[in-house]
Amino acid sequence: MSVYSMWGALEIGLIFSLVALGVLISFRILNFPDLTVDGSFPLGGATAAILIHHGSDPFLATGAAVFAAACAGMVTGWLNVSLKIMDLLASILVMIALYSINLRVMDAPNIPLIMEPTVFTMLQPASLEDYVARPLILLLIVLVAKWLLDWFFATQIGLAMRSTGSNPRMARAQGIHTGRMVLLGMALSNALCGLAGALFAQSQGGADISMGIGTIVIGLAAVIIGESILPSRRLVIITLAVVLGAVLYRFFVALALNADFIGLKAQDLNLITAVLVTVALVIPLIKQRLQKKRA
Repeated sequence: MSVYSMWGALEIGLIFSLVALGVLISFRILNFPDLTVDGSFPLGGATAAILIHHGSDPFLATGAAVFAAACAGMVTGWLNVSLKIMDLLASILVMIALYSINLRVMDAPNIPLIMEPTVFTMLQPASLEDYVARPLILLLIVLVAKWLLDWFFATQIGLAMRSTGSNPRMARAQGIHTGRMVLLGMALSNALCGLAGALFAQSQGGADISMGIGTIVIGLAAVIIGESILPSRRLVIITLAVVLGAVLYRFFVALALNADFIGLKAQDLNLITAVLVTVALVIPLIKQRLQKKRA
């Protein structure tokens, strides 16, 4: 694998680590199976791309993308909390609706951003090449997002959200409004996915209506891989493991696609994803069996 491919894998891995952090909030902390990610990720990309295409500031466009994705997450939470629709079904309904909404936002299947200013072009130091500067900028963004999440979940509201996912009946008994916690958590989760979508569109030179297909699988793969390599009960370590899992996942994919002796091509990406997720799911079971044999 070439150095350029390694930098590219690091760049995409850091973008999807934001998705993984969002999936961590919904699946692990809130215990809410959320498929809205497949719609909120391209919603973030579409919102940022259309605003930048019409001359808006890239930072304002990225902020609007985060807000739009957060609203999508709140709609999913509202369907579940207020209308009592099953969590998985509520997220599927919003995901389907977002496909049409994303087409409405872009008014076209895709929007190119090749000649437009982006967050990366505005923050890039003149002394660094594009393929080096973008991963460094993304690393800073991911570290800030991780630190803010670690800080938030150590606050009273964050602890209330964690207790809502762990034991909602006990949380209600302690006076916690679990419905509000679900709404806030879903908004936060999808806001991170919208941020990832906005950065992905600006990094890859455009937004496409199909850019969100399989996003939830990638996020889950990153969470599972991260928990396998760094098992811990401390949230600070868990968020770090998720970020490392997303980066390792993209490195595994890049290595598989660039290994000539394997013979894989770009169209085999979903196959590689399925295999990696399967392996990540099997590893903890293998560890448990080995520990039982030793005992």
